Amino acid sequence: MRRHLVERELTDEGAKRNGSAKGKKRTVSVNIGESPLTWLHARGHLDDRLFDAGERLRADYERAQMAPSVTMRWDPIRVDGGGGDGMTPTERQIAAKSRFDSAMQAAGAGLQDVLWRVVCGCESLPDAEKGLGWPARSGKLVLKLALDRVADFYRIR
Repeated sequence: MRRHLVERELTDEGAKRNGSAKGKKRTVSVNIGESPLTWLHARGHLDDRLFDAGERLRADYERAQMAPSVTMRWDPIRVDGGGGDGMTPTERQIAAKSRFDSAMQAAGAGLQDVLWRVVCGCESLPDAEKGLGWPARSGKLVLKLALDRVADFYRIR
């Protein structure tokens, strides 16, 4: 995992301590190279099974190349056709999209939004909760339920 630390101001929503001295702003170092899923796992909020399910889902999302592309692709062209699975790059992309769609279906209609926002869109839980109009601290439970269903889909034990 890459480390890219930046200083961010602590706000009332983020954990600002009462009685901080005389109008001085408090800051915290944040690793912006760390995904929200990795952050939750590193701090014990997600067990290995749920973390692995989220990583598999994100890998399928990235392999399916579903993220918006804003410029020309400069990826190197593989002459040998890729891995030894007997599939062309296009077939691997289609298979990844099919797995991603099936995993999202397995999560269920009410859980897909937070799952996509945190795992694929890399939004923090507080940002996802705000975007969905949910109460604070409700997203973690819903995300865990969604990841549990995705782990069942991927047969992760």
